[in-house]
Amino acid sequence: MKIIELSVPPEADGQRLDVFLSNFCEEIPSRAFAQKLINDGQITIMGVKGAMSPCGVRGNAPRSTRVHENLSIRCEIPAPVPLAATAEEIPLHIIHEDSDVLVVDKPRGLVVHPAAGHHSGTLVNALLYHCELSGIGGVLRPGIVHRLDKDTSGLMVVAKTDAAHIALAAQLERRTMGRTYNAICIGIVKKNLRIDLPIGRHPRDRKRMAVAGVLREKTRSRNAVTNIEVLEQLGRYTLIAARLETGRTHQIRVHMAHIGHPVLGDTTYGAARQPFGLDGQILHAVGLRFTHPTSGEEMEFESPLPKYFTDAIQKIKGE
Repeated sequence: MKIIELSVPPEADGQRLDVFLSNFCEEIPSRAFAQKLINDGQITIMGVKGAMSPCGVRGNAPRSTRVHENLSIRCEIPAPVPLAATAEEIPLHIIHEDSDVLVVDKPRGLVVHPAAGHHSGTLVNALLYHCELSGIGGVLRPGIVHRLDKDTSGLMVVAKTDAAHIALAAQLERRTMGRTYNAICIGIVKKNLRIDLPIGRHPRDRKRMAVAGVLREKTRSRNAVTNIEVLEQLGRYTLIAARLETGRTHQIRVHMAHIGHPVLGDTTYGAARQPFGLDGQILHAVGLRFTHPTSGEEMEFESPLPKYFTDAIQKIKGE
């Protein structure tokens, strides 16, 4: 069980208890989960199980209870009981493999690891059928050092041993692992950029991220740096290369949307309706560089742009 202590900030004054919990606690991703915790007696306000009404009358934790500034709230988050990912015979595009690591070229539309709504048919299921993986990522994320979004294609390095996993994770932490993406962005990006803006969970939509400071609500954020190189102007769009210094969730998509140039096809951070009948963002992990965890050799890989990406370029040029 995980214990989390929360203090109600001024901007949350008057919110319903279940709304506040889902907005301000990353471990509580939805109001439904918040309501379950309340009903199970796992939320304590001011030392009283459940909730205390604004007038101080102790009750049975109604989810409609309103929270007020500076109240202390204790959340008891039960440990998840995940099902172990199972091996499935799913085709893999393996670029490199040795006794320590694999480099795979993930296709668009493939989820990386099992999660809610995707309990099978993931990259992890395919990898488990192919080989043994590091156990550091747990039973649902074995071998996974870094991730790509479902609709982002391209290169990923996967650890086959615990030692390799630790070494690769350290490279990510030290920012010595190189990851480069190509994307088509809406609008004309006029010059190369270095975007240094922290990113955190959106306080009102748990499935989205946001640049910290844009929203008044309290949100936990982590530093995020993306280097943008303009490759080609494509009429009303721009082909870019994005090099990550950090690896935050949806980092490129959030940063580009923030500066007014969302990734083409991204309905989460861009327009709800996209041109050309696109099915997901035009974003591909084209380059990967790391130091081999055992040999110390500098490894570098490239992935050609997939058909959906080149088709989008041709549609734009033919517009």
